[in-house]
Amino acid sequence: MAKLELRDSLAARTRTTTLAMRMWWTGHGNAVLRLACAAMALLAVLKLGDEFRRLLLDPGHNGAVDTRILSQLVHEWFEGRPLYQELDTAIQPPATYVLLWPFLGWLGFTPARWLWAVTSVAALGWLVRLIVQESGAVTRLECVFVALLALSMNATGVVIGNGQPILHILPMLLCALLLLHRNPRRWHVRLLAVGMLLFALVKPTITAPFLWIALFAGCGLLTTALIILGYAVLTLFAVFFQESTVTVLAQGWMERATAVAGTGGYANLHRWLASLDLQEWTLGASLLVFAALGFWTYEHRKGDFWILLGVTALVARMWTYHRVYDDVLVLLPMVALFRIAKREAASQGASVAAGLLLAATILAMLAPARWEHFAWPWSFAFTGGHTLVWIVVLGFLLDRARRDHKAEV
Repeated sequence: MAKLELRDSLAARTRTTTLAMRMWWTGHGNAVLRLACAAMALLAVLKLGDEFRRLLLDPGHNGAVDTRILSQLVHEWFEGRPLYQELDTAIQPPATYVLLWPFLGWLGFTPARWLWAVTSVAALGWLVRLIVQESGAVTRLECVFVALLALSMNATGVVIGNGQPILHILPMLLCALLLLHRNPRRWHVRLLAVGMLLFALVKPTITAPFLWIALFAGCGLLTTALIILGYAVLTLFAVFFQESTVTVLAQGWMERATAVAGTGGYANLHRWLASLDLQEWTLGASLLVFAALGFWTYEHRKGDFWILLGVTALVARMWTYHRVYDDVLVLLPMVALFRIAKREAASQGASVAAGLLLAATILAMLAPARWEHFAWPWSFAFTGGHTLVWIVVLGFLLDRARRDHKAEV
């Protein structure tokens, strides 16, 4: 009896607190959004301006550092150099060099970095348009707020300054999955989506987990088979320019990628296992997480599509080696949280919790990346803080999916 009374008392207090917070937001929400937009816009201007300078004009090593590395790798792959035997930076699978050739393979480094900048602007604009349309934002203020989620993230700036491909990948990936989800019976839509997903596989550690959505919440086995077949063709075409066999190249790629996974990045399964001196478990652990995500996606394939995207994005960020620039993936669960906070049908507690988690995630994603390299406790505040926020958000989205699935049954 005492436990029941305590539970009822806590539930009543929670309802009272939630109602009070919703009433406060009704009176002050617009003012908070305006203040947040002003701060985020200022940070976006400062960060993006400096990072485009680094991408285009910085002559030093840090100027477009990843574009420089990828450009070298693409050129030398098609010249026949055995990259996996000679270069520690060759951690990409063979098909990646084919997919990057239109951007980097036919130009010198200086024009290539300008082409990368132009396409990055186009990709970022496309991504912003997609998330604003999908967010459920109604007023102009809400639309600006959602757009600034992408523009003000510290990771967005790092992607641009480094010349990383995730900004090119994410709108392609998101658009393809939305097309498959909403137009599953149109063949021209399927083929367009397959093409976009093939390009998104330029970085499989980002894209592969989302293929479960294409399989179970998209168009099914045939579409997924076309993606796998297309990727196999790209791989064989890439192998044509090397003297080694597919098997030898695949082994070389895995060895290079595994060697880097335990030493770089943060907030990922490989780094956690390496810290416990369990490097030999990294591949098996990642495959186990990948399989578990597939089972979960199948069980919740009819649920809220943006919750599927949000959960998959967080798993994709943490299931294997990633650095700070791949934190852009967290944009998808942020949009999912915004949608839950806006949803009229959501319970008061869920909408308030989603709003609070969104605020915490925004603060985490605005933190400067340089903190990762500061001395303790700043480095731990950055890496540990991000990890904690992401795991809590993941737990919340999993719980929402569970509740929605239970309600359907």
